[in-house]
Amino acid sequence: MNIRPMPFDHPAAVKLNDEVQLEYAERYDGDGDETPLDPAMFQPPRGLYLMAYDALDRPVATGGWRAMDADGEGYADGDAELKRMYVVPEARGLGLARRILARLEEDARAAGRRRMVLETGTKQPEAIALYLSSGYELCEKFGLYRHHEDSRCFAKLLTGQ
Repeated sequence: MNIRPMPFDHPAAVKLNDEVQLEYAERYDGDGDETPLDPAMFQPPRGLYLMAYDALDRPVATGGWRAMDADGEGYADGDAELKRMYVVPEARGLGLARRILARLEEDARAAGRRRMVLETGTKQPEAIALYLSSGYELCEKFGLYRHHEDSRCFAKLLTGQ
């Protein structure tokens, strides 16, 4: 697998983003992720968006981080928020999400971010398992879905590693 940086608005990224939104809608009874995202949020040094391609150069996984700071929605100064982690069904179980996650953590740490945070939901048990097994812990809720019952927020310190 080839993992490389990609603009958030690249056509292949848009295609996989549409796929993950459909999966969210299926899991959460018609609701996709309505968090406002701008491609500029994922531009270094305040973010990064990665895509994994298979041996036939087909896009099969994505993930990104964006810099966040205290804003009244529960973020803290120095946060890096993980967004749009997704692996197409036929490429699941190959460790792609874990590899992308590690690269995103490394990049956010190098950019001076102190904590990686993410929001997921109770209907995504495989995502929760990935994050828990990668050293993330439940934290106080933040962001757009902080008042939703199905929302779960996790954090991992990036400093001191």
